[in-house]
Order: sequence, then C-alpha cells, then structure tokens
Amino acid sequence: MMMLSITPLYAGLLTIVFLALSVAVIKQRVAVDKAGDGSDETALNKSMRVQANFVEYVPLGVILMLCAELQGAPNLAVHAMGATLLIGRICHGIGMSQTPQITALRASGFLLTALMLVLSSLAVLGHALF
Repeated sequence: MMMLSITPLYAGLLTIVFLALSVAVIKQRVAVDKAGDGSDETALNKSMRVQANFVEYVPLGVILMLCAELQGAPNLAVHAMGATLLIGRICHGIGMSQTPQITALRASGFLLTALMLVLSSLAVLGHALF
C-alpha cells in the first residue's frame, strides 16, 4: 500500500491558511455587528472575498497533487506543486486583503496559483494518457 506523505503536508498547511482567512471574516462580522450601522461592510466583503477565492482554487490544486502523488510523481515535483500553491495563495490573500490592495502581491499570487494548476493538470493528464 502506498503511503502518501506530501499531499497531506500541504493539505494541512493550506487548511491552516484557510482557517486564518476564516478568522479574519469572523472578526469583520463581529465588528459590523458591534457597529450596528454596517459602516464596515466593505472590510467584511473584502475578507469574505479573500476567503472565497481561496476556497475556489485550493481544492483543485490539492486534488491534482493527490493524483500526481498516486501516479508516482517524484517527491520533488509534488513538493514543487504544493509549495507553489501554498505560496501563491498566501501572497494572493495578503495582497487582496490590504487596503489599498497590494496589486503586485495579489497578481503574483494568482500567477503562481494558475501556474501550479496548469502545469499540474498537464502533467497528471499526460501521465494518465501516455
């Protein structure tokens, strides 16, 4: 039986990032409720969008990592996938959550995420087809 060790590592780290984003949303929700006048809705919406964006991309990345690891991809390749996704999502989250946004950080985070998804999907497909 094959023991997976790399994908669980990044799944755990990405979950910690997700939980940190979730705490940011909770803090904004509490701030809006305490204010009572909705004056902080923009911050709440921003933190919710940062969290949702994370949820939109990370599951596919982790699934691709799992597929690659199960297909027997070299450990270094699977670590590269995980590290690229992790760094990309952290950069994107930090860049998007700031006021004003740090556009370069947000964009580089998205590019790292997209690069991971594109290259990983091609690798997994290539291995499956050939």
